[in-house]
Amino acid sequence: MEDEVERRQIQQILELDNEELQIEEVESLLESSDDDRHASGVVSPDDFTFNTQLTSLHSYLGEVDDTRHRSAFWDGGAVLNLPLFYLEGVVLFPEATLPLRVIEPNFVAAVNRAMTQADAPYTMGVVRVYRDSNDGPLRLAKVGTTAEIRQYRPVEDGSINVVTRGQQRFCLRRCWIDAEGAPFGEIQIIEEDIPFRTPRDAYVKLVPLNNRRGQQILSLNALSHGGRNDENDSEANSEESFENELTQTERRIHQSAIGACYDSDRMDESTSSADYNKLSESDSQSGSPCGTDSTFLGSSPSGHEKQVRNTDLGIGTKSMARKVAEPRSHLSSTLSRAFAPIWVYRMYDSFCLAQKAADMWKQIVGTPSMDGFVKKPDLLSFYIASKIPVSDPTRQELLEIDGVSYRLRQEIELLERLDRVRCKICKTVIARRSDMLVMSTDGPMGAYVNSYGYVHEVMTFRKAKGLATRGRPHKEYSWFPGYAWTIINCASCDVQMGWLFTATNEKLKPKSFWGIRSCQVKDETR
Repeated sequence: MEDEVERRQIQQILELDNEELQIEEVESLLESSDDDRHASGVVSPDDFTFNTQLTSLHSYLGEVDDTRHRSAFWDGGAVLNLPLFYLEGVVLFPEATLPLRVIEPNFVAAVNRAMTQADAPYTMGVVRVYRDSNDGPLRLAKVGTTAEIRQYRPVEDGSINVVTRGQQRFCLRRCWIDAEGAPFGEIQIIEEDIPFRTPRDAYVKLVPLNNRRGQQILSLNALSHGGRNDENDSEANSEESFENELTQTERRIHQSAIGACYDSDRMDESTSSADYNKLSESDSQSGSPCGTDSTFLGSSPSGHEKQVRNTDLGIGTKSMARKVAEPRSHLSSTLSRAFAPIWVYRMYDSFCLAQKAADMWKQIVGTPSMDGFVKKPDLLSFYIASKIPVSDPTRQELLEIDGVSYRLRQEIELLERLDRVRCKICKTVIARRSDMLVMSTDGPMGAYVNSYGYVHEVMTFRKAKGLATRGRPHKEYSWFPGYAWTIINCASCDVQMGWLFTATNEKLKPKSFWGIRSCQVKDETR
């Protein structure tokens, strides 16, 4: 069945390649006004005819054979010796596709060794290389990703066309060149953590504001005793029980704090200033620890979030509870075993963070469904990291983050702040995040290799500005079947930024779009 689908897709590619070249003059796109140029790139759901599945086939590599081998995953901490492949400006993540046209003899030897080695067949390590300065030496990143060779075909000129897929992160311990000239490295597989979900009975029960005059001690969950209480105790410590004891105004304040971390709990209406002041005065007079301490209710959630970010929290530990309790000497000594409010836990709940990240990504990119990823926060964190329109140093930082929740939190912050894409050299604004365009099933950003063996990570946009074309359109070796490519430079500093892709026939939509190299952009935030 899969072979039949692939044959149909290849036939579509052949039909597109046989179409008569009917490329619009790219100069007209560049010389028109910004509004006209942007309008030409706008793509609505009803005005998109390109089959994005064709791009992920990497048909420009020609025929490649499926190795029909799937390597096993290694346990965290395992130490292996693998052939290495160095790439400048490219960061490979688990589950991401990486096409290669291997030309240099040392890397040809590395690929051949990967195909035949016994302990880790069809596997090699991919590491990003970088320079500290323009004239500085190449350096290897300390964290890379194992790549499984999925498709392979030797070419008559001695080169090899390969399609790989990222598997597991690793730490590079040392590297060397073997007798055949192939780069090798000793790697240690990084053990990935299990996505964290907050247990329902781990939330502290805060005393309602209207009952605090007679209650100065927080009601705690009995987890510190090594077991669960009966159903009545569990119910008393649940979030529902707590909210049922609140007045309508108090419930709004509580839900506003929760909503600061995730939008699933929304306030019905904003609390009036009079109600808020009244509650604040009442809490101040009663000496309530929850009313006057900015750590809890009645405070600005964003302010508390900054406090949490800047503090080394021991979530669910005694040390964290002691930090919260220190300003309140009159609290019971049992407060040292207290857990934090639910909205603090949601800041680190992998599944809550995955839902928020997926919703933001869908809003930005327009991906039809992210439900499958939400159920697998670890895969979602790698997916967004490999597709987010940021520079390769920033994505390398995302790759090196240990912990699903921490990686998702960083990605959410980037998505919230990311706005404009600038030229790395002259800082000219060339695109905006909202203009990202999905031209592949792999997402709005992917890795592609040219005929000379250079791998480029390209983000696609429907609109761009401040760019100038160089030369004429070319149809050969196009990464997007049915589109011709033209080199584009930054109009201010003349550095190559990527390519303008224009449709080769009138039926293909969008008519044009822009491919920007991630290694040539500078991260720009609001």
